Parts: sequence; C-alpha cells; structure tokens
Amino acid sequence: MGWAYSIGMQTGPKQSNSVGFWVSVFFIALSIGIGSRAAADAPKGYPFLSYDEAARAAGAQNKRLFLYFGRYGCGWCDKTNKEAFSDAAVRERYAANYVLAYVDAESGERLTLPSGERITGAELGARYNVFATPVFMWMEPGGEVIGRVAGIQTAKQLRAYDEFVHSGGYKQKSFRAFLAEIE
Repeated sequence: MGWAYSIGMQTGPKQSNSVGFWVSVFFIALSIGIGSRAAADAPKGYPFLSYDEAARAAGAQNKRLFLYFGRYGCGWCDKTNKEAFSDAAVRERYAANYVLAYVDAESGERLTLPSGERITGAELGARYNVFATPVFMWMEPGGEVIGRVAGIQTAKQLRAYDEFVHSGGYKQKSFRAFLAEIE
C-alpha cells in the first residue's frame, strides 16, 4: 500500500481529499484563464463593425466591405495593427472606401448573416477557410469576395490592395500584374 501511495495511487478517504484539491486547482485555473482572456481587438482608430452590422451597412450604402479576421494573442495581427494600420493614409483610405468588419476567428460570439442564419465568428472563419490569422478580405457589397491575403501586411501593401480594389483593377488583371504596372 505504501508503494502505491508514493506514486500517486490513492484509495479511501485520501482520494476524496485529492479530488477536492484538483477540483480547486481546476476552478482557480479556469478563473485565471477566463479573467485573462480578452476579446481580440480590431486596430485602434478605425470604425470597425461586427460582420453582421458591416454586411448590412455595405449593402445599404452600396459600398465594398473590408473584412479582417484576427484573434486574441495573434502576434502577426498585433504587428500588422501596429505597423500598417497605424499609417494615416491607410486609415484615411480604408475608412473612406470600405465598410470595415472585424471578426475574432476563434469567437463564439453569434452573428446574423444577411440570409438570417445565425453562426459564430469561428464558424464564419471556417466558412472562409481562415485557419491562421490575420486574414484580410475585400468584398463586393453583396458579399462576393474580390480578394484575400493572409499574414503580416505592411502599410505599403495595404495601400496597394486598396488601389487595386478601389480602382476596379481586379476586374481587368491579377494583383501581380497590377503591382508590376504601378511600381
């Protein structure tokens, strides 16, 4: 019995004390995890809306939608937010040219699609094959995807994507061909 106890196998009353200890540890860890888990944030200084609000606004205003999938703890999102979205020209262009939507790709927050279907932010991400963040998408007011890029983006890249989409360049050529012309 002494040998079994020394490697963690317990029986009788000692087991209930152990269970109580581990239940306490679980609830402490859970409360720390919940308390420290913050929602993923969109870049500061931009009029980002939830996806469902933005989709309705894009349709009502007949304006293209810019969709940003991020998530809490995403280092690439933070880097892009700090280095690219801090650029005044990016802020001005995107606020003027698009209805902006931000979705936490891991969120359980419920969204209502234009069809009336209710899904979570995570489910929306899965529908758009967002399995790593950040992902940026440009969409027509009706929801058709114009373009999509993933990973860290610079201010220069975001300005170029805006020019490509806003000018209608995507209707005539690839982004690569468009870049070759403007560089």
